[in-house]
Amino acid sequence: MLNLNNQNILFIQGLTGKLETLYLPAIGAERGVAVIHHPNPTQGGTFTNKVIQTAAKCLTQMGFHCYLPNSRGTGNSEGSYDHGKGETDDFVALIDHARAQHPHASKLAIVGFSFGGYVSTFAAQQREPDLLLLIGAAVGHYTKQAAAPHVPNINKTLVIHGADDEVVELAKPLQWCAEQNLPIVVLPESSHFFHGKLIVLRDTINRFVAPML
Repeated sequence: MLNLNNQNILFIQGLTGKLETLYLPAIGAERGVAVIHHPNPTQGGTFTNKVIQTAAKCLTQMGFHCYLPNSRGTGNSEGSYDHGKGETDDFVALIDHARAQHPHASKLAIVGFSFGGYVSTFAAQQREPDLLLLIGAAVGHYTKQAAAPHVPNINKTLVIHGADDEVVELAKPLQWCAEQNLPIVVLPESSHFFHGKLIVLRDTINRFVAPML
């Protein structure tokens, strides 16, 4: 777990109120900003999630300033859950804020896990990233919400999914990726939350992301 302290917590204006946001500065020479979305808050998702923290640790070491918001209605963030639509609006607002804070860090990474991956596919339509990292993404998963759109740039997208995902069955992202000829990295014996596989997840991110930037 990352060390949470008051110095790391920011309150950034979203569309319907302030978003409690964990900020982690880039380590070494700054390269860009990464905005990272947590899993579904109705199922306990917050910015303390170990999967998104693992991604943040990797990206800070690659020179990214990382912003991990608690989505609307989560933790101390204002507003209420909006099934992905309002969360996307807030995510885009946070992207704009983060980029404005670091004008010399030109790269943009949009990252999401589970529901956060679903939201990230919509955010990437509005702010095309240099890296779109989708981990255990809930694509093809929601039947009463808008379908996750295809990615804007296959060459800048990394999809990682657990072979034994019990929440978002592997067949769903496989179908979504097949529709756009998008490769997917499948981690054997990995559950949705990558229990016992966070080191493997970390190593996978490090192996594939650096050459993409």
